[in-house]
Formats: sequence, C-alpha cells, structure tokens
Amino acid sequence: MMKLKEIVRNTLAMIFRVLLSRKLKVCEVGEGSRVNFWRIRPYHGGIFKVGEKSLIRAEMVYEREGASIEIGDRTFVGRGLFTVADRLVIGNDVMISWDVTISDHNSHSLKFSERSHDVEMNAFQGIKLWDCVKVAPVRIGDKAWIGFGCSLLKGVTVGEGAVIGANSVVTKDVPPWSVVAGNPAKLIREIPESER
Repeated sequence: MMKLKEIVRNTLAMIFRVLLSRKLKVCEVGEGSRVNFWRIRPYHGGIFKVGEKSLIRAEMVYEREGASIEIGDRTFVGRGLFTVADRLVIGNDVMISWDVTISDHNSHSLKFSERSHDVEMNAFQGIKLWDCVKVAPVRIGDKAWIGFGCSLLKGVTVGEGAVIGANSVVTKDVPPWSVVAGNPAKLIREIPESER
C-alpha cells in the first residue's frame, strides 16, 4: 500500500512540475528535494529554485511577472503561504514551521483613494496595479528557524542562525544569531557561541 501511495505521489509531482515549468522562466529542483508542486501558483517569467535535500510544502503565489523564489539546501518549509511580487530568498539549513506567512509586498496601497477599485479590478477584471503598492525583497539567512504562525513582512532580512518565536510579526531586520518574538517582534536575547 505504501509503495502505491509513493508511486501516485511521485507521478502527480512529476505532472505538476512539468506544468509549472511551462509557466516559469526557471524551475530548478536539486537532487533529493521534495516539493509540493501543486501548491505553487506561478506567473509567467517567474523563477523557482530549490537546492538539494530540501522539503517544501508551502503554498507559493507569484503575484507578478519575473517574481523569484530561491530556497537553499537542506531546508524545511512547512505548510504556510508565501506571496511574492519581487523576490524571496531562503538560505541553507533553514527551518520554517507551519502556518508561516511571508509577503514581500503590501498587496494594496495604504491610501484608500489608491485602493478603492482594487477588488473590482482584481476579482472581476483580472487586473492588479502595482505602481502604488510598496514591494521589497525578503531574505532569510542560513540556519535560521522561523516558529509556527509567524508573519514576515516586506523588506525584512532574517540574519544567519536567528530564531523567531511562534506567532511573531517581523517588521524589521533580525540580527544574526539572535532570538526575537512578539508583535512586532523584538530582541529577546543573543545566541552565544556555545549554542550555535
């Protein structure tokens, strides 16, 4: 029974990977990595790269042409939601727990006059205007650990070896080898050499 499940899963993964490759400019997955390709919503001209021996389960939504998601080696990404209009870079040996949301954009303008027609245009006309939406890449350094239920917002860089406590909202850069938590996330302590 287990072998049948594995055969079906691998066949479906292969089919979805082929479909994904047709829409993306680049689709590269390293040896030994497993990706839930059916959870990826591509946009033409996008880039998707995963290193070796990584496990990727999150839903990934490409918001516009040319958006890029790059994930390193030996990285685990649990079920969550990543929305990318520009770029998301995740390093090597990173752990991202379940229910994590990462967005490299505000999605809508803060000014009502600029977002007043967003629902009508997006839902009914299939048009999204990005000229009044703030967008900035998100970067997660090697060896970082993002706890469950966290939200990482546009322009954030998470330093190497940093730990983000569960349900935190990260609005600013996280220093390397530090622990942050809260809403908004604040420095709890630095991680000493003996704990790295």
